[in-house]
Amino acid sequence: MTDNTNSYGFQKVAPEEKQSRVNHVFSRVAKDYDLMNDLMSGGMHRIWKNELITMLAPRKSGEMNHLDVAGGTGDITFRILDQASPFAKATILDISREMLEVGRERAIDKNLHNQIEFIEGNAESLPFEDKTFDSYTIAFGIRNVPRIDLALKEAYRVLKPGGRFLCLEFSEVTVPALEKLYDQFSFKVIPKMGEMVMGDGEPYQYLVESIRKFPNQETFKQMIKEAEFSRVSYQNFTGGIAAIHSGWRL
Repeated sequence: MTDNTNSYGFQKVAPEEKQSRVNHVFSRVAKDYDLMNDLMSGGMHRIWKNELITMLAPRKSGEMNHLDVAGGTGDITFRILDQASPFAKATILDISREMLEVGRERAIDKNLHNQIEFIEGNAESLPFEDKTFDSYTIAFGIRNVPRIDLALKEAYRVLKPGGRFLCLEFSEVTVPALEKLYDQFSFKVIPKMGEMVMGDGEPYQYLVESIRKFPNQETFKQMIKEAEFSRVSYQNFTGGIAAIHSGWRL
């Protein structure tokens, strides 16, 4: 029998309830989302994101059609377009309207709004034709998806043959001495910092719990393979605090 429950942090909930709760979290943190990532990663997320862009190696000439899922505020997309050809186009899809609003405002400020389409949608059911995109990224978003297997299958479906999937996510610490320090920082410090910054530590409590419930590197690698991706691999960063998983549609 299929277990039709999901984890919202350390709580077991139905997939629909998880999605509703996650939406509420991101509606509350949208304007402080990048600050939130600074708090949760000690600022390291900026380095990890740059590594993601290096691995993607955006095309310097010609056309490129990129999809950034759960990328509402635009942080990943802006970095890609900064490195890519001026003919590159990107679509940002996010389930949070509030996150997309932040991204739109930033795109206008950066004069990139003509290269980016913002779409409110669900990673589990992408509103695009098969074989549409050259590349797909998702950064710190897939652990918030109730049905990760569906999101991975959708990623494969919308990629062109030769297209690449890249996922940056918090992962399982592989250095024992670091693991204890990281746990103390995550559960004792981050929610309190969230309360100081936002006046509410609950979203941060969920987010640190969600990291612990996310599949470890090898398990997630296998899930990507099961979605039919080829040449699946991952690279750990900062002792496994974060990892980038890669797969190709061949």
